[in-house]
Amino acid sequence: MATAKLELVAFDCPDPTALAYFYQQVLGGEIKNEGKPWVDLHLPDGARLAFQEAPGFVAPSWPSAKESQQLHLDLRVADMAEAQERVLALGARALDLDDEGGKRDFRVFADPAGHPFCLIHP
Repeated sequence: MATAKLELVAFDCPDPTALAYFYQQVLGGEIKNEGKPWVDLHLPDGARLAFQEAPGFVAPSWPSAKESQQLHLDLRVADMAEAQERVLALGARALDLDDEGGKRDFRVFADPAGHPFCLIHP
């Protein structure tokens, strides 16, 4: 029996509203508390991401252990090329696009605040 139910995943970042908009464009959903130090993104499937202002925020440095990634999201996509083009146009940065000639089913990016995430293709 579970002890708890996951309520949300919160990201430290320098600009909560901007990061919420990035993830809204990638995942859909509705933003609440826009312009505040804590911004929520309610996703269409009922999950929730939150973004909190963190003065002095230092972005993770993947794959370096010095400023480790701490966590990352895996986002399943139907079309890798289309999804990659979209997230890059929205401000993501490519970290690892080598799919080893189609042997790997993921590619690694950083969101505009520097948090790593993967696009995963079945």
